[in-house]
Amino acid sequence: MSEHVPIPGITDLSVRALPSNVEAEQAVLGALLVNNDAYDRLSDFLFPEHFFDPLHAKIYEVAGGRIQKGQVVSPITLKPMFESDPGMAELGGPAYMLRLADAAISVFNVLDYGKIIYEMSIRRELIRLGEEISDKAGDFSDDEDAIGHIASAEQRLYSLAEKGRIEGGFKTFAQSVTTAVNVANAAYKRDGALAGLSTGLRDLDAKLGGLHRSDLLILAGRPSMGKTALATNIAFNVAKAYKQGEQEDGTIGTTDGGVVGFYSLEMSSEQLANRILAEQSEISSEKIRRGDLDEAEFRKFVEVARVIETKPLYIDDTPALTIGQVAARARRLKRRTGLDLLVIDYLQLLNGDGGARGNENRVQEISQITRGLKAIAKELDIPVIALSQLSRRVEDRDDKRPQLSDLRESGSIEQDADVVMFVYREEYYLSRTEPREGTQEHLAWIEAMEQVHSTAEVVIGKQRHGPIGIEKLHFDAQFTRFGDLARVERYE
Repeated sequence: MSEHVPIPGITDLSVRALPSNVEAEQAVLGALLVNNDAYDRLSDFLFPEHFFDPLHAKIYEVAGGRIQKGQVVSPITLKPMFESDPGMAELGGPAYMLRLADAAISVFNVLDYGKIIYEMSIRRELIRLGEEISDKAGDFSDDEDAIGHIASAEQRLYSLAEKGRIEGGFKTFAQSVTTAVNVANAAYKRDGALAGLSTGLRDLDAKLGGLHRSDLLILAGRPSMGKTALATNIAFNVAKAYKQGEQEDGTIGTTDGGVVGFYSLEMSSEQLANRILAEQSEISSEKIRRGDLDEAEFRKFVEVARVIETKPLYIDDTPALTIGQVAARARRLKRRTGLDLLVIDYLQLLNGDGGARGNENRVQEISQITRGLKAIAKELDIPVIALSQLSRRVEDRDDKRPQLSDLRESGSIEQDADVVMFVYREEYYLSRTEPREGTQEHLAWIEAMEQVHSTAEVVIGKQRHGPIGIEKLHFDAQFTRFGDLARVERYE
């Protein structure tokens, strides 16, 4: 039975009855004193700070410390540590622990009682947070604006939701095998035998097996290579293919394509939409920006806009987001509309949650960001594509094809990523080396340009679950669009 009593010493909340369940705390401690194995069932999610009664929190903390050291916990072994405790004295001294042990519940029920204690603790924290939000909203001496308060409160709410999560832990091998079989079965039934989301690019899908859930994919390249264009193409291809229906387990969910969240930290949402419109309508973005369209082009432009505005592609162009804000907004989007793919353009424009600044801390901050992106991928069970810059040393080499070592702050990025891909266009570099016309070198240059014209390479430098290598794609610079290269075997 729950008690509702104010917490002593908290004057602002003294008028409010805070939720607690002292009886559940007594039952858990009694079980722990009788059977130390109960601690193994609780220690993954229940911590001393979750207890309402300070004495109960201290008993749980001391008992847990001893059990972790392999020492026996019982009313007798704990007695010397609490003989002079004033809280224990108010309840009759160490004999109180004997009474707890006499009223012990079965170790098989201790998990349910532990969940009650945890639930009451979270409710108390919610009340405290609500009071703090109210106080801050009325404090006009604070420099932070209302929007800042909202972001701060939202981050704390999600942090509270993650604190002491009961889910998780080891799974049996049978459970893991079942999951693996289900993934393989889905791949077998899907067109192209893909295990993950299709990028809309057949050759790239063949190399990657699609975009896999819980994977962090890094897409890197030097400026003007087309990394944002490729990421935008993939994002829209996934959203365009979106279908919802009944899944094999009977639930309603995504059956093809997916809902896409796109963090555009460099370009505005209008600029990104302009790129997609140019690609889909086959009207250059330059003509769209200038409004230099004839009647037929404008009609086609409007028609395409009406079609693509219905696709589930959500763009957030807020600059200088922290990794915590990215996670919170992604969770919110998944809760409201669903979420199957997340794209970040680009990770060096994100900030860590610690507010670290300066070159000496930047490597640590990037490490925090990449770990956070991988955590988002695992938690939301979706692929995350993060774009990344490359260092300038690429330009100093004769062979400018990127390598893993060219990643800025490469250590943490390479370590946390499941896939690292580079976009490389030989045409970009070759076009800047044109020899003098009429020379033999110029003729050779023209021949070389013809070979690489409108082609791009995706260099897969790391793939945790598959092969590395190079995949060639078609690139239409006018519409910033990637596509599959024409291959003879596809027309035979």
